[in-house]
Amino acid sequence: MKTAMTEKIREQILSIRASGVTNMFDVPRVRHEAYVRGFHELVVYLEEHRAEYCRFILTGETDNS
Repeated sequence: MKTAMTEKIREQILSIRASGVTNMFDVPRVRHEAYVRGFHELVVYLEEHRAEYCRFILTGETDNS
């Protein structure tokens, strides 16, 4: 079953991007930042939906778009 990106996960991604702490294609670092910030939904999403995450970073489109 495919899990759609929730608004909460989208906001968590955008929060990390806005911080400028890492290149958003450095998925292990993004996952680490998510863990440190308590963004556990994003940690799980990155483990299970890497391709969908990369698509969002490239195009801004979510699974729901």
